[in-house]
Amino acid sequence: MERTKNIPPAFEALGGRSAAALFEALPTPCYIIDAGKLKENGKRLFSVIEHTGCRILLAQKAFSNYDLYPLLSEYLSGTEASGLYEARLGAEEMPGREVHVFCTAYRDDEFEELMRYADHIVFNSPGQLKKFGAAAKRCGKSIGLRINPECSTQEGHEIYDPCAAGSRLGTTRAVWNKEMTEEWRALLDGLHFHTLCEQDSDALEITLRAVEEKFGDILPEMKWLNMGGGHHITRRGYDMERLERLITYAQDKWKLRVYLEPGEAVALNAGFLVSRVLDIVENGGTRIAVLDASAACHMPDVLEMPYTPPLYLADEPGKQQYTFRLSGPTCLSGDVIGDYSFHTELRTGDLLVFGDMAIYSTCKNNTFNGMALPDIYKWEPDGAFMKLTGFGYQDFKLRLGSRK
Repeated sequence: MERTKNIPPAFEALGGRSAAALFEALPTPCYIIDAGKLKENGKRLFSVIEHTGCRILLAQKAFSNYDLYPLLSEYLSGTEASGLYEARLGAEEMPGREVHVFCTAYRDDEFEELMRYADHIVFNSPGQLKKFGAAAKRCGKSIGLRINPECSTQEGHEIYDPCAAGSRLGTTRAVWNKEMTEEWRALLDGLHFHTLCEQDSDALEITLRAVEEKFGDILPEMKWLNMGGGHHITRRGYDMERLERLITYAQDKWKLRVYLEPGEAVALNAGFLVSRVLDIVENGGTRIAVLDASAACHMPDVLEMPYTPPLYLADEPGKQQYTFRLSGPTCLSGDVIGDYSFHTELRTGDLLVFGDMAIYSTCKNNTFNGMALPDIYKWEPDGAFMKLTGFGYQDFKLRLGSRK
């Protein structure tokens, strides 16, 4: 079916079809992962690899639904992990691909096991490098250090800004000059920086300029440079030409390999959270729809970022005739998804579809208030739905006590 014009990117996969008709038979709340969109994103990322020779990794902190790893492994160079469990997941579920790990501080009781899975180990500080670097090198690992170029390109989201004042993330040049002797520099194979969040390549260009200014004398000694994540490569309008130019510049100038480790870009607009209206209440003229999906439990970034997620066939408050506040069913008064307007009044039982729910949802959700976790479905390009997993009382109980 030909796609309807002007559909928001989060809902392009619906192609103008009725979301209610497509998802009516599925239990709610549930997550739906769009395999077709994942493949589309993967192809776009692979084009960068083909054009530049860089390598691109899946940052599992944003998307770790490993049933989709075989699909992604056709396009990506491997996985990036934030610790032991993600490293193991990447090694087990994307075998034969690279496994990179960055952790702000590694645990003594986990580091030996971590060495079984990781190919690249990135340390956050000279102290961590001195503590674990030699052991990792003896195990044949490629060793890196995260640097902080002290160049903030973000506005309004300090919680996600690694270059914010007083940040614990990365080594500044002042600390490098103070602590990095020739002995410790000799351990390093690469440098790593991660400063972006949902940004275009213009922010990367500014950051790379700062990296060159502060660490340009070190980079010729390195085998690789990891430019981290936060690159919204698969977003409509992203400047791919500039990205590829920057990658090529770095690789040619310093004779090294560039790595990128996007998370959101891999699964951007590749998922939905389907929910139903449980009740309609009113307070002071505000009409509030209580859903079976919770911002606090099922889409925590809505509160943490914060942001208002896209909702199919809805608009900003006041744009259409009927405005409602959408909320979750928990006891948290702030369990509010956002205010939206609709061309018809919401009623109990209505189906609502939130977009761009493949990222930072299934890997961050929780069971506060004893809320059940939504089932997860894979949506195949041929239109079929495959249930990947379901959750129940035992999943809630086993996180809290003995396995009786």
